[in-house]
Amino acid sequence: MRKPLVVTGTVGKDVHVIGTKILSRALREAGFEVLELGCLVPPEEFIRQAKENGADAILMSSLYGMAELDLKGFKERCQTESLSDVILYIGGILSVGKEDFAETEAKFKRLGFHRVYPPEVDLKQAIEDLIGDLKMRGKWKEGGC
Repeated sequence: MRKPLVVTGTVGKDVHVIGTKILSRALREAGFEVLELGCLVPPEEFIRQAKENGADAILMSSLYGMAELDLKGFKERCQTESLSDVILYIGGILSVGKEDFAETEAKFKRLGFHRVYPPEVDLKQAIEDLIGDLKMRGKWKEGGC
C-alpha cells in the first residue's frame, strides 16, 4: 500500500505559510507523502494538484478570515473533478471578527469540509484524526503506510 498523499497549502490571498510548513513536516514524520503548495493558493490549484497527483486528502489553512468567501462551492468543484472521496480539512482563523468556533465549524462543514480546526489546534490530534479518517476508507494500514 502506498503512502497516503496529502496536499497542503494556505488558501486564497493569505500569505501566512509557517503553520502549513509545520503541518507538512509533521505529516511527513507521521508517514505521509506531502505535496506542499505554499501560500496564496487559489482553491482551483488545490483541486488541480489533488486530481493530477491522486491525493487522498487536502489540508488547507487560512489566517486572514476570508476562507468562507474563498471556498464557496469548493466541495462541488471537487465533485465535478471526480474528487468526491478526497478528505477535506481546514484550520486557522476562518472568520472575521468574534464568532463562536462552533458556528465557524458548522459553517465550514456545510461547505463540505470533513474537519475544521481552530488556530491553536494540536497537530498530533489533527494527524490522528486524519489517520482515523483514512482507516475508515481503507487507505491506512496499522503501523503506518
